[in-house]
Order: sequence, then structure tokens, then C-alpha cells
Amino acid sequence: MQRMGHLVNKRIVVGITGGIAAYKAAELVRRLKDAGAEVRVVMTPAATEFITPLTLQALSGRPVHVHLLDASEESAMGHIALARWADAVVVAPATADFMAKLAHGRADDLLSTLCLASRAPLLLAPAMNTVMWEHPATQANARLLRERGLRLLGPAEGEQACGETGPGRMVEPPLIAETVAGLFVSGVLQGKTVLVTAGPTREALDPVRYISNRSSGKMGYAVAEAAMEAGARVLLVSGPTALTPPPRVECVTVESAAEMHEAVLARLAAVDIFIGAAAVADYTSAAAPQKIKKNDARVALELTRTLDIVAVVAAHKPRPYTVAFAAETENLLANAQHKLEAKNLDLVAANWVGRPGLGFDGDDNALTVLWRGGQAEWPAASKRALARQLISLIAEQYHA
Repeated sequence: MQRMGHLVNKRIVVGITGGIAAYKAAELVRRLKDAGAEVRVVMTPAATEFITPLTLQALSGRPVHVHLLDASEESAMGHIALARWADAVVVAPATADFMAKLAHGRADDLLSTLCLASRAPLLLAPAMNTVMWEHPATQANARLLRERGLRLLGPAEGEQACGETGPGRMVEPPLIAETVAGLFVSGVLQGKTVLVTAGPTREALDPVRYISNRSSGKMGYAVAEAAMEAGARVLLVSGPTALTPPPRVECVTVESAAEMHEAVLARLAAVDIFIGAAAVADYTSAAAPQKIKKNDARVALELTRTLDIVAVVAAHKPRPYTVAFAAETENLLANAQHKLEAKNLDLVAANWVGRPGLGFDGDDNALTVLWRGGQAEWPAASKRALARQLISLIAEQYHA
């Protein structure tokens, strides 16, 4: 299972429907967890007749979700929260009935509702009697689901619980887990070097105090991870954060805007794509050699402009494909368009900050993406999901 490491930090919803193969879901959950994924399980009521929620709860380490109209969940729009939380949804086993629901857009239980509400990749592992699988209605549903972008894995051939032999067995959990890992590997930036800046900078006032901002670094780290999944060699230049760098990403930690500028310039010659996701301080101050004492009612600070790292990169020879983020509290579109033109950028990803649930501290974001001749609006989703969308668009524009 060569690609299982790609499940580190991934959020996987495992859906279980009512078939005898439901017992195999226990091994699937265990293998996904062993590969580093965070797993939440959603069961249809019929699935609980084959395997207990308690078993899946023990294996996943999280409560199992069963009921669409669970008051404790629906008061917070539980199916929407799960749909937004997921990096991928895998339904194993997927019965003929469940495939028919998805094909025709029915949403009469938690799992089908979640699948319709999620933008995450959806993988189905069909399992049913061979005659049911071969029925023209099931085959038509399978074709329709594939045409819509859903991925079907299997079914495998062999002896079934009913005693018949033929296609209809659920493929084994190791193959499903490996296929889930493969959902995050695109190769669209294979052979390219991507440099990402992330997090805040700190500008010292004295040995104790500094000026900084509320950036958590989550968006930049997600972009670095998505670029790695796309096959790129990734260099991450990070300001101070509480985050663990993504696997297989070369991380350089810095503190001040000047240090970040120096670290970026030292690596720029080998870079094909630059993505400036860091919230770099616009101003810095000459640091006092000793702690400033609380003597006066007022203290005046003299601030000077820092170097604009994104503008420096965009003007560099040779010039990498240059992307910047724009965090705004007003006039988002106009400010992003001005940034795109004034700094001669290839693409700007703009987002609102200071709004509940989005931006600096949260796990979700929403982006307005602008490039020369194009624009896209991406509604609220997890930062990891948006990062993969962004890397896909950057790869498309870069190769064009």
C-alpha cells in the first residue's frame, strides 16, 4: 500500500449501508485510522442490523451517526457539518438501493443527505447479490453515477453469502483504503517546485514584545499539502505557528518579515510556482535592546515599511508563476483586482477576514479567485478542500 501515507491528517467519512458486507467496514475503519486518517462513521438504520454502532465507535474513536432527525445533531445542521468536514466520503458497502437513491437524488436518510450535500470526492464500493448487480436498473444507475464523477470500486467476483457465485462481492478493505489514499494524488504538478509562504510574522518591539497578526497558518499549510499531493516538490517558508508541517514538505521556519524575505529569495531560483499565503507584516520597528518599561502614559512607536515579498517575487528574473492571497475586511473584489494588477500577479485568492467561522482562526474559508481573464467564487468549505481546488486551478493556468 504505497500511498497510505497520504491519509495523514485526512478527514474521511465512512458510510455503511445495509448489506452482509457491512462487517468488513470494521477493518476498513481500522486501516484508514492506521494510515493517519481521522474517521467518522455514518450508518443507515439497516446497517445497524448487521454490525453495531458501538463496534464502529470503538474503532473510529468517535460517536457513530445514524439518524437524520437526531435533535442533538440537526440543531446544528449535522449533515451539513459532516459534509463540510469531510475530505472524502467512502460508502462501503454500497447496496443497490443506496446506489439508486444517489442516482435519483433521493435524500431520505442521513447518509444519502450527506452525500448530496458534500463537494468532497465520493467513492462507492458496491456489494450485492450478483443478479441484483447485473440487473439493467442497477447497471444504469452505476453508469449514471460514474458520469457524474462518482467513483465505483468493484464489485469483485466470488462466492457470496447467498451461495451464488459471480460479481457482487465488496472489494477487500485494504484495496478500498489504498484507493481512498489515491483520491488525493493528482500528479498535475509532477516535477515542479512550489514555494509556499504561510503563517504570520513577528516584528520585535523589544526582547519581550512584538507586533503580529491573527494568522494561524492553516490555509498556507493546506496549500502546501495540496501541492505535495499534486506531485510537486514543496518548499514551505513558515512564520510562527502551532501547526505540524505536512509530510514530505521541506519546511523552513522564520520569525520576521525580513527573515521570510531572505528565506524566499535564497530559494527562488529553483522555484516554478510561488504562492504567498503568509500574512506578512506591512510595518516593522527598530527593537529596543531592553524591555520597554511601563513609565509613561503614552509610548510612540516609529514604524517603517517592510519589503513586499510578493512584489519582489513577481519582479524577479526569471519569474515564477506568482500567486498571492488577499485578506480583506471591505471591498474584497476591488482590492483583489487592484492587487492582481498593481503587483503584476498571475492569480489572487481573496477572502474575507473578521467574520465568524471564516478566515484566520477557523478550519473553513471561502475564496474569490481572480486571474487575468477569469474569476471564480468558491463558497465556504474546509481549508483543505479549498486548497486542493486552488492547486488544481493553479496547475491548469500554469500549464496553459
